[in-house]
Order: sequence, then structure tokens, then C-alpha cells
Amino acid sequence: MHSGKGVGTLYVVATPIGNLEDITLRAIRVLKEVDLIVCEDTRRTRKLLSHLKIEGKRLIPYHEHNEREQTGRVLSLLKEGQSVALVSDAGTPCISDPGFRLVRGAREEGIPVVPIPGASAVIAALSASGFPTDKFFFGGFLPRKEKALKEELLEAFGRPYTSIYYESPHRLERTLGVIADMFPDRELGVYREITKMNEEFLTGKADEILRELLSEGKLRGEIVILIPPGEKEPKSDLDAVLRELLSKGFSVKEASKEAARLTGLPKREIYRRALELLSK
Repeated sequence: MHSGKGVGTLYVVATPIGNLEDITLRAIRVLKEVDLIVCEDTRRTRKLLSHLKIEGKRLIPYHEHNEREQTGRVLSLLKEGQSVALVSDAGTPCISDPGFRLVRGAREEGIPVVPIPGASAVIAALSASGFPTDKFFFGGFLPRKEKALKEELLEAFGRPYTSIYYESPHRLERTLGVIADMFPDRELGVYREITKMNEEFLTGKADEILRELLSEGKLRGEIVILIPPGEKEPKSDLDAVLRELLSKGFSVKEASKEAARLTGLPKREIYRRALELLSK
């Protein structure tokens, strides 16, 4: 599989996100024909190749800890005329997974880059959620630090379209707890183990979802959080809105931002009023 220009081609190959049957015929052909496969975890990729009955394939590990040094190595092999398939542990490479530097480097070097589309947890979750799909925001993994997490959630719950995030099962309990405190009356969706045996989509308020997950010991697996569009609420009394937000532990900045969304008033004006209320 050579480009005919003396250089190889980089194929960005989507692989299953759970069910091993979710791989295209084209992806299987490419994995069979390329000279080598660049992968996130060689053990997981060998398991997939074994399932597909593909043997003797050269694998090069490429992950967040070595992607800078490995990018140059793989680009050199492509320049020599070797064809390369880029895969991640699951789903489409470069989507919250390593690969961006390699793809960008190949483009800059004039090396052909060909996508081999397939499974994506973002699109799979959105398509089956029942939430609006005409426009959406994907934010990758939610921030680890609480301040950044709250700021991101303020943005997400205020958007007029669906927001989608990945979350680690180790942080899901904390994240749902924060959402329950900040937006106790808003609904969201938690999609877990997509395409796997225990696939489940839960909708409801954050505290309801958290109770169900904890009661059944389901705080594990791959998690996608979906936040439906925020409904524009009627203008409210500013002082009442600010007092409620501040009483819930919002910082002045966070409360001002959310109050601006709820009332439609300028954030600078709201910020000044919040400081006045705190000083009384």
C-alpha cells in the first residue's frame, strides 16, 4: 500500500469501542495490508488482531508518554515508503486519544493521510440519547480540578445545544455530586459501557443517577455524560438569584456567570451586585 510518490500513507483507523464486531471491512483490509501499525497499547491491539486473524504484524507503541519521540520515528518510516495504520485502544484515533502530533506532522511533510471511519463513543452516545443532535459540543474529558470543573459545567448547562463529555469512572461520583449541588433540578444523561454487554443509558437528575449507580455498584466502565440544551429561563429577581447561587457554594465569579445566563443581565453589573450582597 504505497502512494506511488516514494512515500507511504498514514491510515487513521477506527477500531471497536467495545463489541469487537464493530469494525468495518475496509478497516480490516487496511490492517492486513499496511507495513506496520502504530498503536496505543500493543497488548490490546494484538488482542484485536488475533480476533481478526491478522498475524505477524509489526507494532509500534505510541502513547502520551512517548508520542513526541515516536512521531519523528514514524514519519521517517513513512518517508521511506512504508504504509502505516494509526489505531488507539478503542474508537477513532486522535479523539481524546494520542495521534494528533503524528497526523499533523504527516500533513506538514506532504504525506497522505487517509481516515478509515468507524466507531466513536461521542457519536454513538449522541445518536442513541434522544437529545438534540443538530448541533452539539464535545469537550473531551471533564477537568480534574474542582474549580475548572465548575466553570466547565456552568458553560455546559448554559449552552443552547447538547454538550458531551467523557468522564473517568474514578471521578464520576464526584462529578455527579458537583452537578447535583450546582444544578439540582436539571436533567442529564450518563451513558456507560457503550456496545458492551452491560451497556446502559441513565437519564434524570444528577442525584437520582448517582443513587442508582451507587446502589448497583456501577461506578465503573467507560462513561459518556450528555447535557441537553439549557432552556432560556424568564428574567428573575437578581438579588434572589444571586443569594440562592451563593448559598450553594458558588464563587462570586461562578454565581455571576450563571445569574447572567438566568436573567439576561450584563455579567459585569451582576458581579458588582454580588460583591455588594456579600459585604452586607
